[in-house]
Amino acid sequence: MFGVCALALVLCAGYAAAATTTPPPDTLKVDYFANANVYGYDATVRVINPGTAGGDLCADIYVFDTYQELSECCSCLISPDGVLTLSVYYDLTDNPLTDVYPSTGVIKIVSSAPKTGGVCLFASTLTPTAGLRAWATHLQTNFVTTETASQDATLSNAEVSRLQNECYGIQLDGSTSGVCTCGVGEEAAASVKPAN
Repeated sequence: MFGVCALALVLCAGYAAAATTTPPPDTLKVDYFANANVYGYDATVRVINPGTAGGDLCADIYVFDTYQELSECCSCLISPDGVLTLSVYYDLTDNPLTDVYPSTGVIKIVSSAPKTGGVCLFASTLTPTAGLRAWATHLQTNFVTTETASQDATLSNAEVSRLQNECYGIQLDGSTSGVCTCGVGEEAAASVKPAN
């Protein structure tokens, strides 16, 4: 009897630890961009808050180049039923940390809760909260534009830590370089606020 109770406690403790340490599902969207800053054409990323989280959400955005290095990051507020429209050329790749403008790379969007006061701080502080949806257009090499839904990916604690640390590094080292902008949308004007 003691062994069964001990096993039950271990299983419950393991479940509780997993439940508290693993970010909720449906919090990380991944996509790619190609041919940016090459042909003079632009691609678009659209992010919506369908309201399933019950309030405002932050789109914490991380742009990586082909060397898997973080080039830009930012955080943008989106209210329920709001849409955020981002230009790959002007908002996501126009202010790289290293002054090398990436033409191909990866975009990661973490859905997170706003901080106290309903603001999105710099994307170096994450509180993963499921809810955002995203789509992106892609300029193919034959000048055809395609559009796809951004893919869901599992957000691990290790990835949360890595994204936060790399974005914080940009905040410290880059001054204003490496900070993407929030494009157009109802909340874009007041979205990016550096952490103190």
